[in-house]
Amino acid sequence: MGVFMKIMKFGGTSVGKPERMFQVAELVTKNDEPTIVVLSALSGTTNALVTIGELIAKSEREEAKKQIEKLEEHYLHFVSQLLNDPQSIEKAKAILAEHFEFLTIILKISFSEALNKDILAQGELLSTKLFCIYLEEKGIDHQLLPALEFMSIDGYDEPQVGSIKVKLTQLLKKYKAKKLFVTQGYICRNARGEVDNLKRGGSDYTASLIAAAINASVCEIWTDIDGMHNNDPRIVKKTMPVEQMSFDEAAELAYFGAKILHPASIWPAQTFKVPVKLLNTMHPEAKGTTISEKAGSVGVKAVAAKDNITAIRIKSSRMLLAYGFLRKIFEVFEKYRTPIDMITTSEVAVSLTIDNTTHLKEILKELEPLGTVEVDKDQVIISVVGNEISQTRDIIKKLFGSIVNIPVRMVSYGGSPHNISLLVSAKHKIKILQQLNKGMFGLD
Repeated sequence: MGVFMKIMKFGGTSVGKPERMFQVAELVTKNDEPTIVVLSALSGTTNALVTIGELIAKSEREEAKKQIEKLEEHYLHFVSQLLNDPQSIEKAKAILAEHFEFLTIILKISFSEALNKDILAQGELLSTKLFCIYLEEKGIDHQLLPALEFMSIDGYDEPQVGSIKVKLTQLLKKYKAKKLFVTQGYICRNARGEVDNLKRGGSDYTASLIAAAINASVCEIWTDIDGMHNNDPRIVKKTMPVEQMSFDEAAELAYFGAKILHPASIWPAQTFKVPVKLLNTMHPEAKGTTISEKAGSVGVKAVAAKDNITAIRIKSSRMLLAYGFLRKIFEVFEKYRTPIDMITTSEVAVSLTIDNTTHLKEILKELEPLGTVEVDKDQVIISVVGNEISQTRDIIKKLFGSIVNIPVRMVSYGGSPHNISLLVSAKHKIKILQQLNKGMFGLD
């Protein structure tokens, strides 16, 4: 494209209140660089729309109608605080009327999955349109880029980066004079041309895909947290933000439970080498976390926990001589499309963990002919993540020296150079995170 642009994505809490929207407008107009702003739905909206969809699916139309009216009230109140100019307020009310009329009409139509996707898309459509009216009222030149005109997924729900690039570049060419663009996160069109969504990672995924498509200078993800921390701030008193990490480290952390980022959402930026910054709308001056090709340093960066893990152990006396045994086990999980997180093997047993138990019953039934099967639910994977951690001296000594009176069910080491994972019972989660915070980072 020749022009360097930056992407700024704001999550639901960053646009959840009118005063937050004022702040977002301030942040996006501060820089001289051409910018594409990606907005999520107002906080609480997506959950409300999910509920409305579920009620319609169950034919509880009266209750759905009540929920739609309640949501409309919330938006009318929001608009009354967001805007001052009577003309702007009229415009905003017309937009609300249009979207809520759509939701009311849906009450009369028979429910389908495609219709549900339409319901879910309303949140982002509303937040971006209202934000644009506010920008207009403030005399800030901008252009709304409807995500449904360029964001698309194929028949396997995978984003089509090539097509997104072509369509978005054409759209931007139309508005050469503009420097500020606003678009919706999360929503897209599917292979059939219907309204759909990006499922995993939602709006972060949108931001990362746009960054990849236009080769942005940076992809900024604004939330209400100061970047990635070395531990879970909700559980451990003292934590510190991690200023610099590599894509590999961030992906490991995201995968193993650091809620701030979805693992799928950074691969487009990583593939096209666009640095990702995690910043805090409440403290825009804080450094946050920069994720790029470079790790910045070697050694332990952070600890994360992944909840709701189920461990399965398959013991077999016949296994000693049998090759193909592991293949048989993996085929069962493949058949039921259930990913495996951790795996350890010995001469007589295989232990592995899953976090999706939708098909657990069927999986266990098919594993039974292979040996004795034991299941432990309510487990947690604790991941210690850092650049080339497996090469770091004394790391194992330090790690296990930190853990006191906590039985460790499984250990995974060496599968990735950036990660050592432990499996413990969920009841020990808080204790182990606190012990690791002290032992690995010296923080009480």
